[in-house]
Amino acid sequence: MSSALSPALEIADLSFSHSGREPVLEDVTLDMRTGEFLALIGPNGGGKSTLLRLIVGLLRPCSGTLTVFGKAPGQASANIGYVPQFSGLSPDFPATVLEMTLMGAAEPCARGGIWGRDRRARDRAHAYLEILGLTGLAGQSLSSLSGGQRRRAMVARALMGGPENFLLHPDSTSPEFPFLLLLDEPTAGVDAEGTFCFYEFLGKLRGGISIIVVSHDLFMVSPFFDRVAFVNRRLTPLSGPSLTQDALAALFGRHMHACPVADMQHALGGRHLSGCSHPACAAGLQTHNPEAAAGGGPGSALGRVDGEVAG
Repeated sequence: MSSALSPALEIADLSFSHSGREPVLEDVTLDMRTGEFLALIGPNGGGKSTLLRLIVGLLRPCSGTLTVFGKAPGQASANIGYVPQFSGLSPDFPATVLEMTLMGAAEPCARGGIWGRDRRARDRAHAYLEILGLTGLAGQSLSSLSGGQRRRAMVARALMGGPENFLLHPDSTSPEFPFLLLLDEPTAGVDAEGTFCFYEFLGKLRGGISIIVVSHDLFMVSPFFDRVAFVNRRLTPLSGPSLTQDALAALFGRHMHACPVADMQHALGGRHLSGCSHPACAAGLQTHNPEAAAGGGPGSALGRVDGEVAG
């Protein structure tokens, strides 16, 4: 990757709110390297989708700065592929899967047509559909697809706007045509096996293009990504792409009662309040906090450990 490339994304002190309402995003700062694979996780309503719309240029920040490959979002639209969480595309749209995919390569036609369908574009479209598991559906109408298949077809369409050679040379980012792919909840409606295969495919694109994936799913905290950040009004970078106790605490807070989140936090070696009711603590609290077992110190029933709260 050339050091001369502009960062894929530079955000500084960005805030956004709808008129007369509470801030949706506040003091967001993020730098993203060209060719990086970033996951944004967080609760529904935390501002993740809003942040993507700001990057695309569909919304404007109330304060702060945002550039994509060194340009304002409105000037970088040719370098961005975007798959929103909710598409306005009707399932009855009169087009085949291949035709919709080719729309991602739309450009002015010298003969006055709407969009080119040359052999090179068709070959690329077929390649993306094959990789995304849709190779046998190219000639079918959109109305025949399941929700998950339709979302994968939209990803293929978004990829058509990117550089032509990155699929063949994914480890070589093009300084002439850098590309940022934004995916908002791309595996909604897709089963677990399909979800894994989808992210495995995205992992193969690492380096060739820059990718941001948004989700509230814990699966997103995975080794597929270079970095993970938590978004809930503010943006907090997590320490790494692995599922850690810090990541769980950022998403859910720290739980001391018996529940699936507490199961995971105990498995990751979390510390807890004295009197924790989780079964893993019932037989020997002193293995978690010896001071609490003695009845005193910050981990006692009247104290807290590391700011933990009862879930």
